Amino acid sequence: MNSKLLTLAIIEVLISIGVTVAIIFVSFKILKFLFFRNSDLRGDNMAFTIFTSGIVLSIGLILSEILPSITNVIRLSTTQTETLDTVTIVSYSGLYLGIGFMMAVFINVSAFLLFSILTRGINEFKEIQQNNVSVAILVVAILLSITIIVKESIALLISALIPYPEMTTFLQ
Repeated sequence: MNSKLLTLAIIEVLISIGVTVAIIFVSFKILKFLFFRNSDLRGDNMAFTIFTSGIVLSIGLILSEILPSITNVIRLSTTQTETLDTVTIVSYSGLYLGIGFMMAVFINVSAFLLFSILTRGINEFKEIQQNNVSVAILVVAILLSITIIVKESIALLISALIPYPEMTTFLQ
């Protein structure tokens, strides 16, 4: 058994769980504070529950593309001769998570704008507050469609920022 690899795997699992729980918690609190202060998940408003579930799933899909880049930075710092210090690892991780959060906000805003364009005269937030399940399902479908399409591009953007070591050019 490779104890160094096992330790690295445990650290990656703990970081992934911690970051995911923290981001989803903060995102849920922001969403609830900004748009749905009086709504809850008790079952009185199924539209709010569907909408919230869609946003959490969207964030999860985006995080699934970002967390491997964070763990790659940690792997690089433990396997390369030029190791990265903790401040650099945290800086890169914060940058990746910041980009991911901004992309999640951008995707959510895009979904709302697209829904507003497609359905003139319907206020999606008001409809969701009034328990209009069909509006919530349509907004979530648009949101998840955009997220699924864009998530690979987010992964490429993030991976371009990973501080890989310089390769030698002895073949040239």
